Order: sequence, then structure tokens, then C-alpha cells
Amino acid sequence: MKVMCVIPARFSSTRLPGKPLALIAGKPMIQHVYTRACQAKLPQEVLVATDDEKVVETVKGFGGNVIMTSSEHPSGTDRLAEVALKYPDVDVIVNVQGDEPMITPQVIDLLAGAVYQRGGDPSADHMATLEKTLIWPTGD
Repeated sequence: MKVMCVIPARFSSTRLPGKPLALIAGKPMIQHVYTRACQAKLPQEVLVATDDEKVVETVKGFGGNVIMTSSEHPSGTDRLAEVALKYPDVDVIVNVQGDEPMITPQVIDLLAGAVYQRGGDPSADHMATLEKTLIWPTGD
């Protein structure tokens, strides 16, 4: 199973322009998100998808993987779909939002594993998002 985390990061946010580069404890938000996604065990690759050169340079600056996508996308999901077309060998793509600096790596692994296990055909559900997803331990 090949799993990839894609982090869509749009610089021109209407509510908070430059949001991916907003500093949190001295580091850009996108770096916090990227670092946490890299701590997950199932993804073989973590990739930031952006339409802005400032984000590209920032991600490259901290050693991250980044891809430039079209600036015409109305949503992060559209940006993710563009990336998915370029990686047909990936079984599961987990959409980790670029403004989730506190995401836990375990949630990424739980979601990636659950999507892959559904039905045995990973192409049926090969994209997932953690946006507003809560997974609580059952205590078992």
C-alpha cells in the first residue's frame, strides 16, 4: 500500500492572507503541519501543494517536498485532485489541511488505514481528508 499525505496550502486566503507562512513559535504554520504529517508511520511521502512561490521557497527552506499547482483551484480538494493525477501509483491520499498545526500523526495513520481497508479496492476510496474529523479512543 502506497500512502501519501498532501497538504494544500493557499497563500491568498481571504480571511488570513499568508496563512501558511504565519509564524507559530518562530516557525511557519506549514512547517508545523508538515513535521507532524512526517511523523505518521503509514505515509511514504508528504507533499505540500501550493500555488505560491513564497510557500514553495519556505517549504524547500525547511527541507520539505512541495509541488506547484494551478492558481485556478477554488478549493484545497481541487488542488489535491491535481496532485492525485500526477501520482497514479499512490493507493491512498490523505488530505491534511495546511492550517492544522496540531494534527496528530496517529490520526493520519488511522484514517489512511481505514480508507485502505474499506472494500479491498483502494482505487474506490483513494482520497480522504482529516478536516473536522475526530477520532476518539474506545478504551479497548
